[in-house]
Amino acid sequence: MPAIGVYGVHKTFRIPHERHTTLTERVLNVFRPPRYERFAALAGVDLEIEAGAFVGVIGRNGSGKSTLLKVIAGLLVPDAGCVRVEGSMCELLELGLGFSPELTVYENVTLYAAVLGYPRRDGQARVERAIAFAELERFRDAKLKSLSTGMVMRLGFATALQADSDVILLDEILAVGDEEFQRKCLATFIEFRKRHKTVVLVSHDLADVRRFCDRVVLFDAGRVVATGTPAEVIPRYLQLIGTAASPEAAAVD
Repeated sequence: MPAIGVYGVHKTFRIPHERHTTLTERVLNVFRPPRYERFAALAGVDLEIEAGAFVGVIGRNGSGKSTLLKVIAGLLVPDAGCVRVEGSMCELLELGLGFSPELTVYENVTLYAAVLGYPRRDGQARVERAIAFAELERFRDAKLKSLSTGMVMRLGFATALQADSDVILLDEILAVGDEEFQRKCLATFIEFRKRHKTVVLVSHDLADVRRFCDRVVLFDAGRVVATGTPAEVIPRYLQLIGTAASPEAAAVD
């Protein structure tokens, strides 16, 4: 049985195209139905990911990659289809989501640890390791609102990493922090592979995809258009980008 199964998943968003900036416009249009454009972020996605696989998801912006991760994580409900996940799951998608700016670094990590299900036997030790990994020991008693956005994101990443999960979802996670912190993240990825964690990585960095991923899934227009090894799929992605960069598109840019 696969660790992650995505079967016939559709997800559509409505994009409004009317804005009423004055009271008169609101009154005149009160009986008119609002106009929306339907955007199919996912259009019948079927995907299975085996346990212990390190899978990269690539594609152009707006192709549905991040929407897929949010559906797998349960943050979005699909319009149709179903998702099955075997084992515990940790998603590193919107780092710092759920943190309170009025609480200290230590208090936020402790509360987030409870949500992520840190084991009781070494929960406190993991809290300390998370703060150390984020390089925020000096700020453990500072309120979160006094930290920079990058520091908060590092803290969210480090806290989530300490959860002992079977499945890990990562969305552009290497954009967090400076070069030294990114090296620590890369070392963590290597550890994931050694421990045979099931990892799904959305990234535009093809070097990282080649380095870590056993399998790559290419998305375009809400659909899976190719799956295979990095050597097989990445050229398809580059070809897709080249096709998109037509003279007409260049003129619009």
